[in-house]
Amino acid sequence: MPELPEVETTCRGIRPHAEGRVLGGLVVRNANLRQPVPAELASILAGRRLERVWRRAKYLLFDFGSGTVIVHLGMSGSLRVVPANEPPGRHDHVDFVFGAQALRLRDPRRFGLVAWQAGDATVHPLLARLGIEPLGDGFEGGWLYRHTRGLRAPIKHVLMDSHRIVGVGNIYASESLFRARIHPLEAAGRLGPRRCARLAEAVRETLSAAIEAGGSTLRDFVGGDGRPGYFQQQYFVYGREDEPCRVCERPVRRILSAQRSTFLCPHCQRRG
Repeated sequence: MPELPEVETTCRGIRPHAEGRVLGGLVVRNANLRQPVPAELASILAGRRLERVWRRAKYLLFDFGSGTVIVHLGMSGSLRVVPANEPPGRHDHVDFVFGAQALRLRDPRRFGLVAWQAGDATVHPLLARLGIEPLGDGFEGGWLYRHTRGLRAPIKHVLMDSHRIVGVGNIYASESLFRARIHPLEAAGRLGPRRCARLAEAVRETLSAAIEAGGSTLRDFVGGDGRPGYFQQQYFVYGREDEPCRVCERPVRRILSAQRSTFLCPHCQRRG
């Protein structure tokens, strides 16, 4: 599933082509996504100016002033800038048409989402209970320390809990914990201020590096310009089972935690 860096990459890629422009039309070829595309959405949006394109967690938000279109890419979706007259493919379900260009939602598995929220977008049920943005000003070691006191859950699970911290999925949690030299199964509440500060910085560094690299290529993911991401070439541990650690050269191990694969170097990431 596209994670925060992939969604941020898409957001930055499509923003120059859509922000500030008037929507000429919405073309819905297949409304049967994770939730049906609202039947009235085309009439609501036609002729409206797109005021802002932004991201919250793994959601793309298109602010049209009176309300916001909420887009989620699902498991294998992408939103690309294409010529409006380019023939659609089999899995091209929705076009946002801006003159000669369109934002085209391709979603082979149809786990994506196009929803509408009138007024304030943040009250929508998908957004209302989301946690802190890890690239925002408030996310730092002190915040992480305060919000992990008394937690017995593994720190990797806490990083991936979107009600606490948004957008840090399996790949980037594993990579961040390696950078911070913290074992993924360490109880969150056992981390002291120094390790919390190290981990918060590692999360920010990992996500920023992934965005700089255009995200990771996950199945069919490409950015708004149709290009794949390359961060997977920089992975320290994720997907590198039995390969040498890039720091100590001992084998990277894969373990299962909550039925998810977790990758680590047992030598560099010892439990405290």
